[in-house]
Amino acid sequence: MPRITGQFDVTLVAQPHEEQVGDPAIGRRSIDKHFHGELDAHSLGQMLAAGGSVPGSAGYVAIEKVTGTLAGRQGSFVLQHNGTMNRGQPTLTIHVVPDSGSDALTGLTGNMAIRIEDGQHFYDFDYALPDSAQ
Repeated sequence: MPRITGQFDVTLVAQPHEEQVGDPAIGRRSIDKHFHGELDAHSLGQMLAAGGSVPGSAGYVAIEKVTGTLAGRQGSFVLQHNGTMNRGQPTLTIHVVPDSGSDALTGLTGNMAIRIEDGQHFYDFDYALPDSAQ
């Protein structure tokens, strides 16, 4: 399974609480992300997050649709995030939603990791494409 690494820029914008939709303690944010490198793409999505009663404890889920070029192949796919912070100890899984790939990315599978170093965001993306898409 190939692994690519690159940088990304992300803008998260808090969205207003909607009456009669969930609890106001659950925050909602829009995601606008630009990936650079072998994944040259733009994504839009939404995040839901809530904090625990102990500082450093929280959780989030997110879905983002990524559209662009992966290793020279044009298309789109969807990423699903599940993150937990347990008293400052993070756990994060990001998976390609099965069968969400389109065009030259049809059949894409994979997992992504996110790193933040010196204020910069980086991705590590392990992925596979069927022979017909490669």
